[in-house]
Amino acid sequence: MRNRPVVTVTRRLPDEVEREISQIFDARFNRDDRPLSVAQLREALSGSDALLCTVTDRFSDEVLAAEPLRARLLANFGAGFNHIDMEAARRRGIRVTNTPDVLTDDTADLAMALMLMTLRRLGEGERLLRAGAWVGWAPTQHLGRRLTGKALGILGMGRIGRAVARRAALGFGMRIRYASPSTLPAGEAAVLDAERVEADELFASSDIVSVHCRASAETRHLVSARTLALMAPHAVLINTARGDIVDEAALATALEAGRPAAAGLDVYDEEPRVHPGLLRLENVVLLPHLGSATLESRLAMGRRALANLTAFFEGVPLPDAVRPEG
Repeated sequence: MRNRPVVTVTRRLPDEVEREISQIFDARFNRDDRPLSVAQLREALSGSDALLCTVTDRFSDEVLAAEPLRARLLANFGAGFNHIDMEAARRRGIRVTNTPDVLTDDTADLAMALMLMTLRRLGEGERLLRAGAWVGWAPTQHLGRRLTGKALGILGMGRIGRAVARRAALGFGMRIRYASPSTLPAGEAAVLDAERVEADELFASSDIVSVHCRASAETRHLVSARTLALMAPHAVLINTARGDIVDEAALATALEAGRPAAAGLDVYDEEPRVHPGLLRLENVVLLPHLGSATLESRLAMGRRALANLTAFFEGVPLPDAVRPEG
């Protein structure tokens, strides 16, 4: 087909998704699968009608100032969009879409996995065995704590926070508290026996605090030295949301001091860099941003992004339009 829209795909996607994109668009793929540089992103904005982009693409005001500007859509492969300067995109007439819903269950599953890993000290145990230091079972070896019945504080009760609450309450008998701008519907709150509290109370009263709020100027370093100091010495912090919500330097200092007792992280402030203080510690589980890393999620995310691209070029309403705040 002639005159097909040019779409730059900034990272490798599952083969099935790339084939489907190629059938509809004049697709330009990143076969090296390395994050594009500022110059490469600006070149793509000048030479493409749209970009199918990911969290590794930082669309700052500087990048979006590309001239001449040809691209009119950023179809983001992912639910979060804090890597895109939404105000700059609005000024330049660039629409932005995302892929909500499809990664909810997998990210919630990973949050539960991190809770189990931290409380049961599974990362430490595996490292002990692989190092050849395990000498056999002993009654007091590597004692952790059970997850069942613990008080779980959920910071941000959106789709993923609610999915975590369901798993925790119904599967592990956990007591749910949450801090969020919105309130759960009465029926759902009753089923989960979930209580809404202020953030400070959440940190102070929870055995586990799990972060699920959106990244924004207001939530940057919301988990700070001050809020970490509110946590009990036995408490655990889990973050599967966005890295910049947690002050990593403050967390490293707090973990080294033993308050909170442990943390499980899947996201980082300056990915792929991880604060060196965290890398030295045994009481933190560090995963390489695996929240949506299942074949099912990644296929669904790709097809959701493709649906947004198709709608844009057909001139119909975008299924997942992201609108700038305010």
